[in-house]
Amino acid sequence: MKQFISFVIKEAKHILRDKRTMLILFGMPVVLMLLFGFAITTDVKNVRTVVVTSQMDHLTQAAVERLAQSEYFTITQTVGTPQEAESLIRSQKADMAMVFSHHFASKKDGIQLIVDGSDPNMATQWTNYARGVLANIQGSMVVTKMLYNPQMKSAYNFVPAIMGMLLMLICAMMTSISIVREKEKGTMEVLLVSPIRPLMVIIAKAIPYLVLAFGILIVILLMARYVLGVPLQGSIAWILAISTLYIILALSLGLLISNIAQTQLVALLLSAMVLLMPVVMLSGMLFPVESMPTILQWVSAVVPPRYYIEAMRKLMIMGVGIGEVMKEMTILAAMTVFFLTIALKKFNVRLE
Repeated sequence: MKQFISFVIKEAKHILRDKRTMLILFGMPVVLMLLFGFAITTDVKNVRTVVVTSQMDHLTQAAVERLAQSEYFTITQTVGTPQEAESLIRSQKADMAMVFSHHFASKKDGIQLIVDGSDPNMATQWTNYARGVLANIQGSMVVTKMLYNPQMKSAYNFVPAIMGMLLMLICAMMTSISIVREKEKGTMEVLLVSPIRPLMVIIAKAIPYLVLAFGILIVILLMARYVLGVPLQGSIAWILAISTLYIILALSLGLLISNIAQTQLVALLLSAMVLLMPVVMLSGMLFPVESMPTILQWVSAVVPPRYYIEAMRKLMIMGVGIGEVMKEMTILAAMTVFFLTIALKKFNVRLE
């Protein structure tokens, strides 16, 4: 046991000595959290809106005031014709126009929204928000209640996704590079002929990254709660439990990559192709899986971060119990056993 602990301490010192690695490991989560939380956001705010009406009756005034009082829209000016509004949108002086018909006050209908559709996603959001704000004005008495995220903050969506991406990349990529580095330097043979079993050597090299991953997880959760204002509705214990399972899965993938790669460059390229692109594009981090073509939905079914991100969104944002995430947890556990079994079988004690 003393020799095993010595191997763990040796690997931890090696990581701590590398200042650049430490800067990446702890700097990247902070930067990404700030970027996705404040800069890269899909929140609807201050949409420049033009009002098109020939007469400002009481009902029209009420609709305009209701839109202006919301935090999403800013009324910039009032014009008389839709053509004028389109001209303002074309010249980038407005994002959306709200056109009232002549008989709006009497018939309580006849609102047209003219939206800048150069960004279809944002245009759809602006339209949906405007319809939600104006729902009661037109006499329909339809009230929209947004569960779990009433302010529609994009951080609620991005924080679990960032957790899934960072834990996968850090654990898998750094572990694979660490083992391949030993191969390149020719020191892996020395480690494998030591009194400790080869499997214990690999575990000793993985433990420091396991501890680092927990540290990064804690940093992300603290920033999510106290910087971005994202609530942690679910059980912290279950969040940590599923995260532990996910980290072990990522370490298994790192070990598997290290068995295939012979150089650090190859390990980086494999990590980028096998992990980075699928995590970003197919895990549901940026795009809903349900909106993808059928073939890509099938491909995303084998991307582990997809299930971790879904579980974290349910636990953190919705505050559900463990029963509601049992499906995701079971899939992650099966993947962990599968990848770990293959990685250990492929691990060759006698390096060629």
